[in-house]
Amino acid sequence: MATRKKKVIITGVSREAADEAFATYAKSDAQVQKINADIELQCAKIREKYADKLATLTEEKDKAFDTLQAFATENQAELFSKKKSLDMAHGTIGFRTGTPKLKTLKGFTWASALQLVKRFLPDYIRQTEEIAKDKLLTDRDGNVSMEVSDSPSLVEVPIRQAMTECGIQVTQDETFYVEPKKEDTSV
Repeated sequence: MATRKKKVIITGVSREAADEAFATYAKSDAQVQKINADIELQCAKIREKYADKLATLTEEKDKAFDTLQAFATENQAELFSKKKSLDMAHGTIGFRTGTPKLKTLKGFTWASALQLVKRFLPDYIRQTEEIAKDKLLTDRDGNVSMEVSDSPSLVEVPIRQAMTECGIQVTQDETFYVEPKKEDTSV
């Protein structure tokens, strides 16, 4: 189980200390990159070494699966009438019933089914209402006509003001980053 580390907030850092910290960061980052590249290279070599054997074993496994499936399907009535599985010397084979799902009949599309369900089964039509957040973000600096409490007619107001009255605000987070200069370490 991993232990939790509290992040200590460092204050009063001089420019020299920051430069030294960045040098340490960049050096460590470069070493991490090199180690990860070495790991990937070793993994690739191992994958290449066993690729043929894996392909052969996968092919054998697939053939054996097909044979077992054919046996089970051909003998389904007698072997699987009471139970959906059969214990064998090396394991268990069987049939699993999947989760029920809806599928259109031949000659029907979901669009045509929708029209028919609207007509014959209207209680099974879903209507979702949601705020068009993308549109609000795009138009946030524009104006909108809106009812205002002290005016009987519509008044042109900034969208940000209307959003505030609706309990919505635009926020933008700022995150700190460190991007070390990449040096060629292969030399």
